[in-house]
Amino acid sequence: RLLKNLEPGAQSPSESGSPSRRRKRDVQPSRDAEAPDVSYEPSFNSNITAFALKAKVIYPINQKFRPLADGSSNPSLHEHLKQAVLPHQPTEASPASSLGSLSQAEKDDGSSSSSLHSASDDGFLGRSFLRVSSFLEVLACESVDIDLCVYSLHLKDLRSLDTALRQEKHMVFIQIFKMCLLDLLPKKKSDDELYQKILSKQEQDLEELEKALQVKLSSTETPGTSDSGYVTLADVEKKEREHSEQLLDDMEAFWKQMENIQHFLVDQFKCSSSKVRQLMTTLTETMIAAEGLLCTSQDLQALDALERAMGRAHMAKVIEFLRMQIQEETKCRLAAISRGLELLSVQGKLSGRQKEELLTQQHKAFWEEAESFSRVFVQRGKDLVKASLAHQAEGTATLMLAQEEERRGFLANSRLNSDPEEFLKAFHEVLERQRLMRSDLEEEEEVRTTEAMAALCQELYRGTMGTFQGCVDALFLQTLGARGLPRAECEALRQEVQEDAARRLGRSDRFRRRQWGLLQELLERDQQVWMEECALSTVLQDQLRHNSQRTLQGVLNRLGGLTEESTRGILQGHELLLGSALRRLALRGSAIATLAQMRLSGKKSLLQELREQQALEQGSSHCRDEHQWQLLQALETRVLEEAGRLEEETQQTRLQLQQQLLAEAQEAGQLLQQHLERAIGQALLGHARNAATKSRTKDRDDFKGTLVETVVESVYATSAGVGPLVQAYYQQVGRVMQDQEERKLQLLKTLQGHRMDSSKLRRKQELGDPGLEDHMTGGAQGASQAVHQRLLSQQRRLLAQFTEHQRLRLEAQRQKARVLDQLEAQLETQLQDAEQTFISELAALARVPLAENKPLSSKRGLPEKPLRTKKKKPLPRERGDPGLPSDGDPASGDHASGPL
Repeated sequence: RLLKNLEPGAQSPSESGSPSRRRKRDVQPSRDAEAPDVSYEPSFNSNITAFALKAKVIYPINQKFRPLADGSSNPSLHEHLKQAVLPHQPTEASPASSLGSLSQAEKDDGSSSSSLHSASDDGFLGRSFLRVSSFLEVLACESVDIDLCVYSLHLKDLRSLDTALRQEKHMVFIQIFKMCLLDLLPKKKSDDELYQKILSKQEQDLEELEKALQVKLSSTETPGTSDSGYVTLADVEKKEREHSEQLLDDMEAFWKQMENIQHFLVDQFKCSSSKVRQLMTTLTETMIAAEGLLCTSQDLQALDALERAMGRAHMAKVIEFLRMQIQEETKCRLAAISRGLELLSVQGKLSGRQKEELLTQQHKAFWEEAESFSRVFVQRGKDLVKASLAHQAEGTATLMLAQEEERRGFLANSRLNSDPEEFLKAFHEVLERQRLMRSDLEEEEEVRTTEAMAALCQELYRGTMGTFQGCVDALFLQTLGARGLPRAECEALRQEVQEDAARRLGRSDRFRRRQWGLLQELLERDQQVWMEECALSTVLQDQLRHNSQRTLQGVLNRLGGLTEESTRGILQGHELLLGSALRRLALRGSAIATLAQMRLSGKKSLLQELREQQALEQGSSHCRDEHQWQLLQALETRVLEEAGRLEEETQQTRLQLQQQLLAEAQEAGQLLQQHLERAIGQALLGHARNAATKSRTKDRDDFKGTLVETVVESVYATSAGVGPLVQAYYQQVGRVMQDQEERKLQLLKTLQGHRMDSSKLRRKQELGDPGLEDHMTGGAQGASQAVHQRLLSQQRRLLAQFTEHQRLRLEAQRQKARVLDQLEAQLETQLQDAEQTFISELAALARVPLAENKPLSSKRGLPEKPLRTKKKKPLPRERGDPGLPSDGDPASGDHASGPL
């Protein structure tokens, strides 16, 4: 009856619910591309869908069966068909078990609320589920939590996406660095020793960076529970958190490697500073473009992974429906047989003992056949999945080899002197296409295997239905005929039993359609939640980007005096680091949203079962007694209560996990600020050096050159006289530097202590503010509004804290800069004093007059009246003792007395 309308070309449920990304599409160049439309509406003309709509029946309250009709009198024969309890699994109140106590639940309604909250965080974090490495394993396993397994596979897909994009960034970095290096060394060829040495150093650093990351990530692998086949949600969250921390450290290490390139080329290979700066500018600009492409690709592929996860959940639920169908058939047919035998017993044609005997035989035969169906399906399903995984591994290995050859050929054919941005776009398209091909191959194998599992279930179902029909025929045409019943009466009774079973299965069909509709509504709600999460992630990234850029622009505006080249370099470096950090946070936000759904999956399943039970009760019968009406009203009240609690806990869970994301965003912001401080400090130091050098170099060189010539020509300056002066000068400089370091450490410790005290005080004030622990009152709508208002208040408070934190950090850096400027001024003054003392003593030894010639100013900046003497003209020697320079005339500059 179920399979009479089979069509060869009917659309399978996996096809009807598969993501639209299955169509072949080009790589989208824009981040604003619309997300693919996901539709999971089943085709009721489909053979598999129609077959699946008849599974997992929940019996109505007013449906009564005779003993043994549904197997209740001998559950040991089919208890294996019930879902097994997972290890360390917290038991939840199921709808079936709670219906019997709904009347009592009205008396102590508060207990249900307390039990709900007691099993929320700790219970669900300790919840165990099957550890799976591929979706096909979910199809072949019994008693599996589909939602948790699918979400864990989604987290795995996100990690794989991050790994692929990180590898692409490293490959792009090396190729762009090759091009920039040829521009830096135009006379060198790509096979030159110096060129290869520089390039191999960067490649080696990247390899060491990746190896260190893999070692750290392997140490964060989830150990699982005592049974290695299962893992808890708490372990998954811990692994994701540690994984994110390691990736953040790896991102910082890559930043430092890029920063060290300039010093590496200038210090070790003596490259021109101007050319190295030009190389870094080109490299930074190209890497910014690469980050933009990677961000767009990550957004699109994260949406693809989400569609794929929802498609997997759809296919797994279809297979679960198919597997549960045989139990419905068994119960309905046994109920019809029980009613037929009951009629014979009432008519006196069978004794009570004979009736029970026949029912027991039928019960045993039917449930043993159902057990055989389940056992064979699991065994053959595992064999099918095993073969499919082997085929998929073979195909993936072949594809990976072909793609590796394609990448090598592309890089070999690419010219290193081509435009970096054009190369970047072409190379990214190749890698993007390869990723999509690998993903499509895996998804096609999943769809093919799901269809094969559905076909296997249909095959076994047809065989089981034939066995059931044989049992019914044997009962009514042979067993009852042998007990003296006329054959015509047996045939009529058999026909009546079959019609009764058909009516029962018809009612099940109608409920199945309603149940399927509820499933579609659940999928639509989940899709809406995911769209909200994506919107929140976009808003968070925009807010972080805006605040960071505003802070940087404010700092640069206050500083002033920097050259346009320095300002552009600071802005470009910040843009590159900010894009990389925001891309990492976006992926972490997707993982956190997935963890939130995993936390809430148990309560969502409970509410979904309650809604299915409510739909079944509402459509089961219109004639109810007072007790049944009370139970139905209690069930409706329970559904509303659970929906309100789920909404409240959803908001709390999302808020809690989003606070973790904000904390990680703040940590990434601190890393950005540290790199920004170093970049600005180096720019200011270079600016100060250039300004001081340009204004004083000529005067200092003239004076010291003249002094050296005079000392050399003087008969009074001997090695015995000059040596002690030089030694005393170096000793004095050493004491000055040592004192300077001690004062610097002391002042920095003092500033750090002040900052820690201020931070503790601020945290105490924040802890004193009213939090989010207030309990909500009222109905579900009032609770939702209150939660929304608290979320808005919490968001404003977090934004205010973030802005205040930025302001305090900026103020602390200003204070630190003032202290360091004071110490630098003191150091410069002391060094100038030491140098001036040395020059004065040296001039006195050589009888060089300095009273009317003050070479340098005592102030930092421009000289007051620089000495301008002509070279090669010796100073007069017939004057008496030279006048000693005052304290306000020390030599200024970058320790220029060193060459003396």
